[in-house]
Amino acid sequence: MAKFAVYIDLENCGAKVETLQSVLEKVKIRGDILLGMVYGYTDRFSALKETLLSNTFTVVPSLRYGIAQKNNADIQLVIDALSVAYSNPLIDSFCIVSGDSDYVPLVGKLKSMGKFVLGISRSEAASNVFINACNEFQFLEGMSRKAAAPVRAKKQRASAAVTEESADEAELNKLIVSIIDEASGMDEMYASEVKGVLTRLRPDFNEKSYGCASFFKLLTRLAARFGDIHVTNDNFNVMVSLSGGDGAEAQPQLTRENWREAFAAQLAAYKEGGFERVNPSILKADIMTTYPGFNERAIGFKRFSDVMKQLEKDGLVVVEMDEQKTMLIKLL
Repeated sequence: MAKFAVYIDLENCGAKVETLQSVLEKVKIRGDILLGMVYGYTDRFSALKETLLSNTFTVVPSLRYGIAQKNNADIQLVIDALSVAYSNPLIDSFCIVSGDSDYVPLVGKLKSMGKFVLGISRSEAASNVFINACNEFQFLEGMSRKAAAPVRAKKQRASAAVTEESADEAELNKLIVSIIDEASGMDEMYASEVKGVLTRLRPDFNEKSYGCASFFKLLTRLAARFGDIHVTNDNFNVMVSLSGGDGAEAQPQLTRENWREAFAAQLAAYKEGGFERVNPSILKADIMTTYPGFNERAIGFKRFSDVMKQLEKDGLVVVEMDEQKTMLIKLL
C-alpha cells in the first residue's frame, strides 16, 4: 500500500470543500496519507478548516507581499517536499496539487529517487510539461463529486421521492464502484480489501449503520439494488467485481432535442464545484461518462469544437485560447 505525502497549492485547488475532499478521496483510494501540507492559506479558505484539521494537514499561511509572493510559496513547497523525500523513508509517493511547470524539476528529482508522483490540477492551470512529467495526472474537474444527472424522458422524472436512507446507500455504492475501478487494476478485489479502503475514506464506516450484520450482506444488498457490482463467496473468500450491467435500465442518450439541457447541466455542475474555466476535453469525457453512446453527428455537429461554438452562441460559455494555444471554455 502506498504511503503518500500531499502538497496542495490552495490557489490551484480552490476554496470548495467538495473539491478538496475529492482530492483526498483520490489519494486515499491509492494508499495512506502520512503527511499533508497546504500553501497559500488565507481567511477566504476558512470553510476548509474542518477538512484540513480532520486530515491532520499543516497549514502554511499566505503573506501578501510584492509580486514575488507566489514564487515564495512555490519554493517553500519544493523545499518541504525534498526534505521529506530525503528524511522520511516511509513515504514512497507524493501528490502535488498544482499544474505549475515550475514543479517539473521537483517531479524529476522525486522520480529519480524512486518516488511515485501523482499530479492534480485544474485544466485551465495545468502545464503540459508538468502533466507529462508526473507518473500519473488527474484533472480536478474530472474528480469533482458534482456530476450532472442524466437527462431522461419526461415520464421518468416523476419518480417517487428518494429517502435519506436510499440516498446514503446510493452514495456508498458509488464509492465502492470507484474503489474497485481505480484501486484494483484487476477484475475483482477481496471484500476485505474493499472495506480497508472504504474505512480509510470513511473512518466512521460501519455496516451495522445500514442495518446489515456483516459487510458481505451489505455488499449483497447493494449488488441487488443497483446492479453495479457482483459479489461471490468462494470457500469463505468474498470477492467483489464490477458488474457488466446486465439487466440495468437502458443508458440515456443525447438527441438534437435534449443535448443543450445535458450540456448546461454539466457546465452548471462545474460552476457549482468552483471552476471558472474548463478544458473542452474534460467536458467531453464527462458527457461520454454519463452518455456512453455520445456522438457529435447524432446531435447535428461534425466536431466537438462546433458544439463549443454553439454553446458560445447560446450564451453558456466563452471560448478562449490559453498561452499554450489550448482551447478553454469560460463558464458564464
